[in-house]
Amino acid sequence: MHERTRSGQIRLESIRLIFGLLLLAMVTSGCVANPVPDEPAPGSGQPTAASTLESNTLETSDAITAAVTATADLPATDSQTPPPQAEAEADWLSMPIVPTVSPRMKDVFERGQKSGRDAARFSKIGDCQNITTYFLAMYDSGNYRLGDQYAYLQPTIDHFKGSWWRQSLSVKGGMNVAAVLSPIWANPDKCLPKETPLACELRVYNPAFAVISLEESWSGSIEHYDMYLREIVEYVLAQDIVPILATRAETETQERQINPTVARIAHDYQVPLWNFGAAARALPNNGIRPDGFHITEGQSYFDDEAMLKTGWTQRNLTALQAIDAVYRGLTQEP
Repeated sequence: MHERTRSGQIRLESIRLIFGLLLLAMVTSGCVANPVPDEPAPGSGQPTAASTLESNTLETSDAITAAVTATADLPATDSQTPPPQAEAEADWLSMPIVPTVSPRMKDVFERGQKSGRDAARFSKIGDCQNITTYFLAMYDSGNYRLGDQYAYLQPTIDHFKGSWWRQSLSVKGGMNVAAVLSPIWANPDKCLPKETPLACELRVYNPAFAVISLEESWSGSIEHYDMYLREIVEYVLAQDIVPILATRAETETQERQINPTVARIAHDYQVPLWNFGAAARALPNNGIRPDGFHITEGQSYFDDEAMLKTGWTQRNLTALQAIDAVYRGLTQEP
């Protein structure tokens, strides 16, 4: 009897290992960037802003990750979470690019301060669109120009020193809304057993804010994307951390559009929405290169009109504006 039980445990562990390796092999093939300087040079490869994975790949990884996620130890979510508005599609293009903060987020922030969250730190949660090679790191390295128009953002850059460049434990090429909830994707050197990348990052870095930008194209059902993103938002809120959700650059004819879902979730939970997708719509070709996948290259020189017409320049500018607006909205007197 003992040997039979032990044999069954070995088979179970073997199945989990095979599933984990399969998930890793399938998903990481879709959103990986080569190491280059912290600002993309013209002509260099860029991470994707649209679909990069075959539909059957993420359909399979979706099912595998859902099974694995059930083993994670997640705390109870916020009991005040409103029910999803399933019938109402948010008009995300009409929403502001730079968010405001709701009274609910002020309560979350205040609870976080009482529990010791660091108001000078934010975490990044996402895929290859959030790696330091391209995203936000220039604000720590100094390779940016605000110009007169955006000089007001410098105090926020100074305040969050270190967070811009930091390599998050919940950012990785190929990461999607399911993977960030799977212990298989966690860093074994930094994370606890069965800890998810999301839980690990928030525990290790102890931020007051979390930028959630999971743009990896979702070839599973939108219903599953909605379910996983809500689980992420609820977990972040349960930690007394203010989430900032992000839309992505999408074309009007793109087959699978996630921006309406992201905007609806931001509305349902009264969390800030960094509406980069709306900013990208005003750019040539929606800020997307002719290949239909990558956003257009540009340095973070905000005094350069030509640069301001590129996808990456707008992404880094509007992200900074969103973080600034949320921080000021929560810490300054009305």
